[in-house]
Amino acid sequence: MAQIKQTLPKDWRWVKLIDVCEITGGNSAPQGNEYFDGGKMPFVRMKDLGRYHFTNDLKETDDKLTESAIQKYRMKIFEPGCILFPRSGSVALNHRAILGVQACIVSHIGVLHKFSNTVDAQFLYYFLKTYDMTGLSKKTTGVDSIAFSDVAKIIIPLPPLDEQKRIASRLDEQMRHIEQARQAADESLSAAWELPSKYLREVFDNDIANTGAKIRLGDILNLRKEVIHPYDSPKGPAVFVGLEHIEANSGIRVGSVRVEMSKLTGRKPKFYKGDIVYGYLRPYLNKVWIAEFDGLCSVDQYVYNIDDSKADIDFVAWFMRSPVYLERAPINTTPGQLPRIRTEEVASVLINLPLLEEQKRISLQISEQHNTVNKLMASLESQLAEINGLPSALLRQAFAGEL
Repeated sequence: MAQIKQTLPKDWRWVKLIDVCEITGGNSAPQGNEYFDGGKMPFVRMKDLGRYHFTNDLKETDDKLTESAIQKYRMKIFEPGCILFPRSGSVALNHRAILGVQACIVSHIGVLHKFSNTVDAQFLYYFLKTYDMTGLSKKTTGVDSIAFSDVAKIIIPLPPLDEQKRIASRLDEQMRHIEQARQAADESLSAAWELPSKYLREVFDNDIANTGAKIRLGDILNLRKEVIHPYDSPKGPAVFVGLEHIEANSGIRVGSVRVEMSKLTGRKPKFYKGDIVYGYLRPYLNKVWIAEFDGLCSVDQYVYNIDDSKADIDFVAWFMRSPVYLERAPINTTPGQLPRIRTEEVASVLINLPLLEEQKRISLQISEQHNTVNKLMASLESQLAEINGLPSALLRQAFAGEL
């Protein structure tokens, strides 16, 4: 729960939730499509509460009940303006919503309605956005659930009605601005994520690049076949780098695990410093890493060394992370299996290879551009984190009488 001053501002008072509204729940969910096909009455489920970010207008749901289902199950119909909250399963999630239309509600959602003339529903909704109900959760028949009797005892700080409406109106305005800022930052971040892929396409698929010598990757990449097998009784420490330790698209290693080779339970390919370690499972993730040290990797990765008299390793690695490589690669999409690419298919991919010095110049240019984009994304992520923290700070301020 947000920290609220124990000493309330003048004319504010503490009241129990049950003193200003009724608390109830909906009905059990009907089973079968016949209750939803062609229905007109919205049926709000638990999943609907998680879709909205500080909304005060829950309007659309996937399911709409038919009249026959409403009559058969004696469904309760709730009016717009009710406050909804999860009361089982995902009680740890602080989702709240104000119902925007007349609707039926699933039984796992708690409903606050029939408000007294001393409380503004919108004010109460915003207060409950600050209230952590996980402390009310108890296991009943093996499932976390909140009892309405415990919800009824929640104490709320209540100013005069006119002040409630002023605070709620101000919060509406501020939350709207925050949400607009969040969406703008989110869109900017999404656009920034696309920049490296677009830039790599420009580098590897343009008129100049396409005039260079086109050769098979198999002519410059040599597949290492050194594998550590448990039955060979290997001993000593090693560093393991799996698919999970390589960041998609960037080639950055984000982790590793120190292992004792005598305790290995499966075979592990070996790589050396300067090798290309390539994730061939789900190749669209572009997990292509240039090894910074000797170590072991997973069987979902190929290890290549390179003919450095013909090719710059950074140039080739950037190409293998590019959308141009994926478009040229004959990736196996066998039904029922994750996409993968075989060694002979990697070898068959054509790469436009300029002179070695030109490859190095291009590699350096790509790295500089990538670093610039990384700085941009870090800045946008920091900005988004600050924006996401604003609602809680604003609510704390409001219910301390400081808004």
